Amino acid sequence: MATRDKKSQPEREDTDESLRLERERSDDEYSNRQTTIEEEADAAVQKSRGRADEVLRATRENADARMAHGQESAQMRQSVSRERAREDAALLGERATADDELQDERAERQRALAALLHTEREETNIRLLIERTSADDGLAARDQFLGMVSHDARALLGGIALQSAVLKRDAAEDEAGRSALKAAEKIQRFTARLTRLIEDLLDVVSIEAGMLRVDPTVQDAVALARESIEAFQPLASAQNLSLDLDLRGATLMAKLDPERVLQVLANLLTNAIKFTPAGGRISLRVEPVDQDVRFSVTDTGSGIPSHQLEEVFQRFWQAHSADRRGVGLGLSISKGIVEALGGRIWAESRPGKGSTFWFTLPGALASPP
Repeated sequence: MATRDKKSQPEREDTDESLRLERERSDDEYSNRQTTIEEEADAAVQKSRGRADEVLRATRENADARMAHGQESAQMRQSVSRERAREDAALLGERATADDELQDERAERQRALAALLHTEREETNIRLLIERTSADDGLAARDQFLGMVSHDARALLGGIALQSAVLKRDAAEDEAGRSALKAAEKIQRFTARLTRLIEDLLDVVSIEAGMLRVDPTVQDAVALARESIEAFQPLASAQNLSLDLDLRGATLMAKLDPERVLQVLANLLTNAIKFTPAGGRISLRVEPVDQDVRFSVTDTGSGIPSHQLEEVFQRFWQAHSADRRGVGLGLSISKGIVEALGGRIWAESRPGKGSTFWFTLPGALASPP
């Protein structure tokens, strides 16, 4: 079964959401800044008008006082009052017209800016779509090329492995035969490592495309844990490491893909053995937690700094830049597998004290006999 939800390409969804939020913030900031500017401008206009009104009032009061002192006729005062009323009405009309023109100018400027922003953002969206289409075409071409190359490479590696098996079978019992046998065994080891690298690269491509194939069924997680311990016990013993199995139940049923879960356990145990010095201890625990089955691999190695705990699941991550024991795909692939099976994976660590890698899988009831 392929987990093809197109993966909805979460990185692109995150980018789109970030772009949307950034545009909203920009719009809000501009709107708030424009409102502040307009309010300050309106306040300045009102202040200027208030000062003008105050000057006019004072001037009229002085004129009234002079008319009173000069004993102007009532007819003259009425004429002045009428003139002042006309002036006031004209002034109010001019101010109202100026306010309307200012509001129209602001509205027009806002419409022009909105149109400009819309055009620019549409252009940005088009360029982004073109770039993504180009990137998709490039990825599709890469995947097709990788698929053809990997197919041919695996066929060639199969031939090499077959020939090395023939060399081992036909090796003589003399010194030359023993030398040929060692060489054939090295070839087989190198072939297995290269085959594993090709499979890892294909898994990475499948995870990126949201097409990692998993086939979950109800299985006993305890049996898988035992199988993993048996497979890695010789390697741990060869490096003077203690490898323990801690089971919190005789049978723990989970919905999983056995081969894929064994792949995850192999990645975690391989890393634990790689980074634990001789004399150290590694423990694999399986336990029920709520509705899940939880696996954990704990070591007494060098540990991981807290700021790197999220980075360890990224592709090509290496604990040390000079480390050449692998290409840093195992944990990234493990994360893709666990999530495809409906679980989650994380790490905890204390530098100098060791690390624990956890992952959960959905629990399940045992199938009836």
